[in-house]
Amino acid sequence: MTVKITNAILSINPNAEVVVRGDNIDNCTIQWDNNTKEISKANIKTKMAELQADYEAKQYQRNRASEYPSIGEQLDLIYHAGQGGDAFQAAIKAVKDKHPKG
Repeated sequence: MTVKITNAILSINPNAEVVVRGDNIDNCTIQWDNNTKEISKANIKTKMAELQADYEAKQYQRNRASEYPSIGEQLDLIYHAGQGGDAFQAAIKAVKDKHPKG
C-alpha cells in the first residue's frame, strides 16, 4: 500500500477539507476549502513517510489475521478443550511464531 496524500493531511488535521489533484506530493495541487489551514507539502511528505513506515511495521499483523482460525473455529477449540484450552493456545501460538512482531 502506498499512503495517499489525503490520508496524511487528514492524519495531521482530521477536520481538513481539501481537494488534491495528482498523486505525487511534489507536483500535486492542493485546494484548501472552508478556511482549512494550509499544511506545507514538506509536513505532508513527512507524515506520509511516517504513515508508510507504520504500515510496513505492522505487516506481521496482516499476516497473522489472514492465518488465524476463524472465530467460530477458535470457540470450537476452546469448547472441546474444556478447561485446558491447549489446542486453542497451540493454534494461536503457531501463527504468532510464524509471523513474529518486527
